[in-house]
Amino acid sequence: MTLTLAAAEKVLADNFAPWVLDLGLTVESVASADGHEAVLRLPWSGRLAREGGGLSGQALMAAADTATVIAVAAARGGFVPMTTVQQSISFQRAVIGADVLVRARLTKAGKRMAFADITMTAEGTEETAAHATAVYALLG
Repeated sequence: MTLTLAAAEKVLADNFAPWVLDLGLTVESVASADGHEAVLRLPWSGRLAREGGGLSGQALMAAADTATVIAVAAARGGFVPMTTVQQSISFQRAVIGADVLVRARLTKAGKRMAFADITMTAEGTEETAAHATAVYALLG
């Protein structure tokens, strides 16, 4: 079953803590053929900036984690209970004054575990701002 964009937005609205929803993330696209993936938009906000004006690492980590949940939902055709087992991120360049596109692609989606590769780029550039990997335990 394919996860529609509207269904992905509903997964986002229904399954995250209010502070995550306060980030203003929106689902740009979902794909469930071969490379299950989700692309979310993290809109620029001065509230999410750290000293010096760059988007905070905490906001990027939360966006990567959230995008991975949507990618798993795309693979499963809807939301299933899951939990983050591991997440690692490398910050490569500051994002200042631009939205961030967060692309989470599952590299393996098994019955009990999912592995993801997440790339974050400032809108309008192909240069990676941050790169993350994540492992999820699928509980349902």
